[in-house]
Amino acid sequence: MIDRRRWMKAAAGLAGDTLLASEAGANLAMTYDEAVRMTYAPLRSDFGLLEAIRYATLAASSHNTQPWKFRFEPSVIIIAPDFSRRCPAVDPDDHHLFASLGCATENLVHAVAAMGLSGRVAFADEGVRITLGSARPFSSPLFEAIPRRQCTRAIYDGKPASSDVLLALERAGTTPEVDVAIITDRARMASITDYVVEGNTAQMRDLAYMDELQGWMRFDGPAAVATMDGLYAPASGNPALPPWIARRLLPLVFTERGGNDKYRAHIESSAGVAVFTAEKNNKPHWVAAGRACQRFALQATALGLKYAFINQPVEVARLRRQFASWLGIGDRRPDLVVRFGAGPELPRSLRRPIDQVVAPAPG
Repeated sequence: MIDRRRWMKAAAGLAGDTLLASEAGANLAMTYDEAVRMTYAPLRSDFGLLEAIRYATLAASSHNTQPWKFRFEPSVIIIAPDFSRRCPAVDPDDHHLFASLGCATENLVHAVAAMGLSGRVAFADEGVRITLGSARPFSSPLFEAIPRRQCTRAIYDGKPASSDVLLALERAGTTPEVDVAIITDRARMASITDYVVEGNTAQMRDLAYMDELQGWMRFDGPAAVATMDGLYAPASGNPALPPWIARRLLPLVFTERGGNDKYRAHIESSAGVAVFTAEKNNKPHWVAAGRACQRFALQATALGLKYAFINQPVEVARLRRQFASWLGIGDRRPDLVVRFGAGPELPRSLRRPIDQVVAPAPG
């Protein structure tokens, strides 16, 4: 267990940090660039455990919904699901939501380690419990990659990854509960492209899916800063436009054929595809799959690579079963699919201020 005095010292920054975060979130004059600097500022370990939570929120989440709430108990941080931010059209059983909790958990474990704390992870009814203990500060390459990681939806350079890089990625994405299949064979990648295109076609013909997706789009800097969440258009390589213009143009430029052509080019330009599969299909293992995927992403970032989700084959139920059969994993559920390779830097997505993601203490 963590020493009580050390816990109190670590938590002492809560009130001050919450005030700063609240003021920053309320600053309607803040520019997108200022919001990026606030979101991705280096960890300030002397500011208390809210800094570790800020780093946790830099994790990936479906549509950048950030569907988490953090709560403190003595020597424990709880990451609970925020069901008000769920996406029922693309994620009807909340699989991606719980995988997102796993992504945040992985970031948090690395952040508290850099602050001189250990983090023992367990799944409970209320979410993920991270029990803190005393340890020597340890700043790993994966921790250092946290503020640099991003889901890069762009054309990569098409170059293959070395065997050493592939081995490092495989080790990062494999746990006792989760397997990762790294696919670099071009014929098999082409088959995955077919699944992605078929899934994208189905989703773009689904009005509920399209309404939900567009609801999370942020078309320019002011729109992104207003909510500090969602899919910022330039982060996907699209131009920033005033929302009233972008919404009128969207049906003309965001088409089924255009989307499918984009995915074909994106996958063809990648060094490989990674598919994460947990040993069981339940919430604790969805969290475990998210942790493995986030660790893979951090390792890729540390190695100078980019990655992006291509989850359509696991989001469309009928395709998910076919995809599992193609993978040869029997009755197991394929959880997450990403492509990876060397690619460009894109504008960053934002994260909500800490006061919006930390639940108030009871009483």
